[in-house]
Amino acid sequence: MKHKHKVYLKLNLLSLFCIGVSFISITLAWFAYSGLSTVTTEVDVKAWNIEFMKDSKVVTNEIVIDVDDISPGMEPIVEKVSIHNLGDSDAMLSYQVVSARVLNTELENQEEGYLVDLLSHDLPFHINIGLDDRYVVAKDGMTNFSVSVTWPLDSLSDERDSKWGNEAYKFQQEEQQKKQNDSSYIPRKSLKIVISVKAEQFIDAPSSPDIRYNLGDLILYDVINNQRCQTLSDTCLKTYVLDSNNTIGDTTVTLLPDLYDTYSNGTYMNYESLLNETSVSWNVTTRALTLEDILKAISIDNQNSYLTRDNLSDLIIGNLNYPDRISDIIAKSKEYNGAFNFSNEKFPYLSSNKCYWLNTEYNEEKAYTFQKQSDTFTKIYGEEKNDSCSVVPIIIIDKEKLL
Repeated sequence: MKHKHKVYLKLNLLSLFCIGVSFISITLAWFAYSGLSTVTTEVDVKAWNIEFMKDSKVVTNEIVIDVDDISPGMEPIVEKVSIHNLGDSDAMLSYQVVSARVLNTELENQEEGYLVDLLSHDLPFHINIGLDDRYVVAKDGMTNFSVSVTWPLDSLSDERDSKWGNEAYKFQQEEQQKKQNDSSYIPRKSLKIVISVKAEQFIDAPSSPDIRYNLGDLILYDVINNQRCQTLSDTCLKTYVLDSNNTIGDTTVTLLPDLYDTYSNGTYMNYESLLNETSVSWNVTTRALTLEDILKAISIDNQNSYLTRDNLSDLIIGNLNYPDRISDIIAKSKEYNGAFNFSNEKFPYLSSNKCYWLNTEYNEEKAYTFQKQSDTFTKIYGEEKNDSCSVVPIIIIDKEKLL
């Protein structure tokens, strides 16, 4: 491909993004609850007030994210909007890609989650969209909506790079020609995405998030008496919720015991011993921790959870909700001698100076382990099966036991 055709897509991000927010701070909805105890007409009124803020400023229902250009090997771009609930009712949050245009192609949302997955994984550049939480509690609850944009220097497909370079060059030339023919014409940017973010009154439905069990929440649990407990002891352990999206309809909660304790007959064992381990003598349901368990958790961070590979650019893990995406990202790590990295600050309950086995093979000689590498990050990598690491079971608890 000639040099002039190596066009780096210069994308203005709205250009990239036009986010339609359904419920905004300037909109107040009122919910009246009849509670007439006397002959007066007084009723209780609850205020609905959701506020979206960017850079400490309240934003309206159209959030414009501007970036001069985007190109292979660029520094990651991150835009974040904080969502504040100043009202009297808990709110559920959701978002949807309403439309997406890449050059002259309008991408169709074939089914739920399709466009979010496509933008995250199937283009040379990667656009990851996410909510830290699916709800905000009443009276000053807060969470974040974020978008990260990355373009690895090496896409592993020269054919795809050439295709995108040629199409981008042609698109830009056509837009400039239209401008020359009509001075009032405003050239389109290479890519435009419209995202709708919606806040709705919290409904106690099976698919609603269970706000009692958020990823990383601390729960003290007695593994012998099989019940919640209040004071740490040999049997009352610190555990952390490992479910990334526990819903009201879920009947169980997955708990990860604190990593700074010992949970097997031997503190360290090789991988084959892990497979033969009958777990600890607890009166609770347990199973081995897997790579999939951790990836589901750390993938909610669309800025600092990434895949590293030999002689290749780092790759943000991205959205893993679509079918087979977890298998795909694991296969990429195996194919290119890769490892996963995540933030200790974001996931302190997954960070330990000890290495821990995961019940997931890397190859015939290795299995996945994870261990803190610095004050900043923890690494998930392949370790020789004959080496020694710690073992931690995860606990599956009926919610009835936690009430």
